[in-house]
Amino acid sequence: MNENETDSLILRATLARGLVSRRSALAGIAGIGAAAVLASCGSAGRNPKSAGGTGSAAPVAAAAKDMSSVEKVVNWSNWPEYIDVDDKTQKRPTLEAFTKKTGIKVNYTEDYNDNDEFYAKVRPLLAGGTDTGRDVWCSTDWLVARLIRQGFVQPLDMDNIPNVKNLEPALANVEFDPGRKFSLPWQSGFAGIAYNPDATGGKKIETVEQLFTDPALKGKVTLLTEMRDTVGLVMLAQGKDIAKFTDADFDDAIKMIQQAKDSGQLRGFTGNEYGKDLSSGAIAACFAWTGDVVQLQADNPKLGYSLPPTGCTLWSDNFVIPALARHKTNAERLVNYYYDPKVMAQVVDYVNYISPVKGTKEVLLRSDPDVANNPLINPSAEVLAQAHVFRGLSADEEERYSKAFSALTVG
Repeated sequence: MNENETDSLILRATLARGLVSRRSALAGIAGIGAAAVLASCGSAGRNPKSAGGTGSAAPVAAAAKDMSSVEKVVNWSNWPEYIDVDDKTQKRPTLEAFTKKTGIKVNYTEDYNDNDEFYAKVRPLLAGGTDTGRDVWCSTDWLVARLIRQGFVQPLDMDNIPNVKNLEPALANVEFDPGRKFSLPWQSGFAGIAYNPDATGGKKIETVEQLFTDPALKGKVTLLTEMRDTVGLVMLAQGKDIAKFTDADFDDAIKMIQQAKDSGQLRGFTGNEYGKDLSSGAIAACFAWTGDVVQLQADNPKLGYSLPPTGCTLWSDNFVIPALARHKTNAERLVNYYYDPKVMAQVVDYVNYISPVKGTKEVLLRSDPDVANNPLINPSAEVLAQAHVFRGLSADEEERYSKAFSALTVG
């Protein structure tokens, strides 16, 4: 099966599941410790190419004539509810301030509902050498690896992003983009376990084993449709290192999930639409993302969240500029703007994910100490010690693993 056929398979599985964005119901790395976690889970001792990285052999993305100097506009696609919003006016304060400061209008579109779904929309245009109509968007780590590998994103001109100096140092060299030539992180977060004590009999749900075997939870457990988070959490519970697992390790995790599904323990697989049912108790416990749960706890403080003692997954969504973008310089100026800690603090205060910009916590300590001191938003070194990054995949691995996981979640 070639890569185009794989894309088609993934899209069909995605649509069959009726996926909803991980952020469609919500509104993530601050601190040296976060950078250290990502560095330790990166590509040290491994060939980036063999793990799905790109090294220096990535195809060169086509560039269009940059119209930034004459067209004061930038087109940004992002996930729903993933930027600060004024609840009274429904305007986006940081975007309004960017336009006032630079004269550049931002056409901000919340049309990024799922990585595979979005990729399926833009891939035919990128492969055909056609402008996508977008100058920048935010993709999760693993999709950035694919976009770089296929030559679909352009290298960033760091001269236009002087605030890159505020990027956490160890984030400057990640497995899927060594040297950060093509991407810069937007937000990050953990995947762990959320639970409703009213539906668990008052019990805390802190381990994957509880989630998969506790009879009190039978039929009231959901896992995530994001393969790397669900399989990653299960592999960690099995004592595997998700930075360097084997095919056999992956298969063992799929088997464990299949057994839980066949036993009736699982209610199903979700994006972040678990929020309503978790709050009502229809879902007793589930794999969930930190930002979602922080938001849900604002309305239902009884909801609990655990990072399993066996480890949690850590992911990032990243700015990338696609091939043939017409306003590349304007896009880079936008990225630079959000790498100002004062600006990023406004975003984090609203979305409740983890910032990759140094100095964000210090700003929040002055403006919103509760958010600044929330360990799910500004995690401590101890919390970060539990976090692991799912390794990059080769094209062949991505095909095989996606097919196996899709069959599990759809069937």
